[in-house]
Amino acid sequence: MSSFPTGTVTFLFTDIEGSTKLLQELGAEYGTVVADHRRLLREAFGTRGGREVDTQGDAFFYSFQRASDAVAAAVAGQHALAEHGWPGGVQVKVRMGLHTGEPAVGDEGYVGIDVVRAARICEAAHGGQVLLSETTRALAGGELPEGSSVRDLGEQKLKDVKSERLYQLDFDGSPQYFPMLRTEGSPKDFGERINKHVESIVEAQLNSVFAGGKPPTKQLGGLAAVGIGTFVLLIAALVGIAFLIKAVFF
Repeated sequence: MSSFPTGTVTFLFTDIEGSTKLLQELGAEYGTVVADHRRLLREAFGTRGGREVDTQGDAFFYSFQRASDAVAAAVAGQHALAEHGWPGGVQVKVRMGLHTGEPAVGDEGYVGIDVVRAARICEAAHGGQVLLSETTRALAGGELPEGSSVRDLGEQKLKDVKSERLYQLDFDGSPQYFPMLRTEGSPKDFGERINKHVESIVEAQLNSVFAGGKPPTKQLGGLAAVGIGTFVLLIAALVGIAFLIKAVFF
């Protein structure tokens, strides 16, 4: 393990979303999907200084000496996956999670809570989504890939580890909207997550409207046509729904 990055290290975990469904749909061709997925990510990660720590089935574990290199690798990997022609015209969506820490290195590889935290951050994401921990965001914040930005998703409860403030990495071509994160929490936490999720939706719509782009959700697709006034009413409705859910259920 001496050839692997040590000291302050950024971990990148990946996993194909809906792999069982893809296997059922593609049958034997799923083997081609896994092979192509591995080739694309190994190239994207390896050329940016990543070291492959482990791979199991359709999941990867990489380490990087620099947080900015790990973030650049994640963006490059998502672009490569999106541009690839997959068998049967299927979409292969990969969730990614990044966290930076100072792990110990043992005979069996990296050890410590930072490894667990990075894996749990990946588990919280949806296919095509890239999540960063607070530490990774802080270290890479000034060196994000061109066209990339981060969006605060708030404090999230992760399985087996304490809460972590998570950030979504937005980049050229990435979806702006995802479902609520796959995290844990109490009813109170859930209410706060609803509020944060609504804020994230509103932020995505604002970015889209003022950039002159197409809103990411079909439900809001006619926003540009109906004007800012209607948009303001829509924001108020979203916020109202969030408060109503909290009032009724919490």
